[in-house]
Amino acid sequence: MQYKNIQGLDVPEIGLGTYKLHDRECERVLRTALDIGYRHIDTAQMYKNEREIGKALSVSNIPREDIFLTTKIWHTNLDADDVLQSTEQSLRNMDTPYVDLLLIHWPNDQYDLRATIESMLVLRDQGKAMNIGVSNFPLPLLRKVNDEIRAPIFCDQVEFHPFIDQLDLLDYAIENDIMLTAYAPLAKGKVNENEALWEIARNYDKTAAQVALRWLIEQENVVAIPKASSEEHLRNNFDIFDFYLEDEDFERIDQLDKNLRLVNPSFAPDWE
Repeated sequence: MQYKNIQGLDVPEIGLGTYKLHDRECERVLRTALDIGYRHIDTAQMYKNEREIGKALSVSNIPREDIFLTTKIWHTNLDADDVLQSTEQSLRNMDTPYVDLLLIHWPNDQYDLRATIESMLVLRDQGKAMNIGVSNFPLPLLRKVNDEIRAPIFCDQVEFHPFIDQLDLLDYAIENDIMLTAYAPLAKGKVNENEALWEIARNYDKTAAQVALRWLIEQENVVAIPKASSEEHLRNNFDIFDFYLEDEDFERIDQLDKNLRLVNPSFAPDWE
């Protein structure tokens, strides 16, 4: 495992995304991932799997302090009191005294962002959320919360893969030492349909998915949280630390068409 140092904290570069993992499958996948070496786990209130994640963590022999655990506050729970109550419930669900990272899952202009952040800071001061951040915040909103509100933002978790342009957001994250967590890093499997990625992969005896993940984590301040359910895919996603992309291959991926946004619900912000 390799790490990114963000604001003095080491974060595993590859984590496990758990969206749509439920019940016994979620527990099984998480146990397998922990056995493989995963130490970065991402969940959310909306995923409805915090209890299963808590169970899997509780029966593992891995010390809690060795796990980087993230959960996210759903966009209808951003009232100041709801932030506190829903996060307390998340901690009970996962049977943990704290999360390493607590995020606003989606921006919601129906709530006072400053008040939401203030509640998150209460949780941080209580030791229940070691770091706070946001998810799905485009650059103008990230600037607002980081520059105007001056919140101690640790992370922005966004859709990030070889087919979407996040360069401006990444530049800002690097400039401000903010972690950019790439969700859907394999573009929901579409990386495996791209011949250019496969041509590059053959140079390293790797897969297109492994090349896509490598491209992400070779960028400053970027970590990735691919979801997988089979042991084979869990191992493949983790087996990316034994090679580096040559400059020409990295640049070839940079030149791929970057107009594919896959996650765009009705309540999404203005991405422009």
